Amino acid sequence: MPMIQIRFATPSGVPGLEAAIAQRAAQLAQDRLGKDPSVTAVLVEPADPAHWFCAGKSLAEQGLAAFWLDIRVTEGTNTKDEKAAFIAASFAAMGELLGPLHMESYVHVVEARGDAYGYGGLTQERRYIAARLG
Repeated sequence: MPMIQIRFATPSGVPGLEAAIAQRAAQLAQDRLGKDPSVTAVLVEPADPAHWFCAGKSLAEQGLAAFWLDIRVTEGTNTKDEKAAFIAASFAAMGELLGPLHMESYVHVVEARGDAYGYGGLTQERRYIAARLG
């Protein structure tokens, strides 16, 4: 039940880009982190490359794209290797979708405690307990 938020800026406007980004992020969460796509939510927000600065220059000046991807998962559900693979694959995928990336593009796997994170009105901890009690 991850929540994925992606903010991106690219000098080239591509119709349908937001949907493609959302689909790819959800697929990577499934493939690299084992997350169920039926309970994955994705928010994609474009930003003006003239308003995104890296190393003191706007992306528009540099002719590069950039992104920030946050994915919230329940603490302890993924290994270090899985998270590293997700981060590497996300960077590669966003480069394919957005064009040449500034190296100052980020992926953050946020591990939330099960008793402090949930959806549909239930924490992940409560869902786990209910599943164990059957």
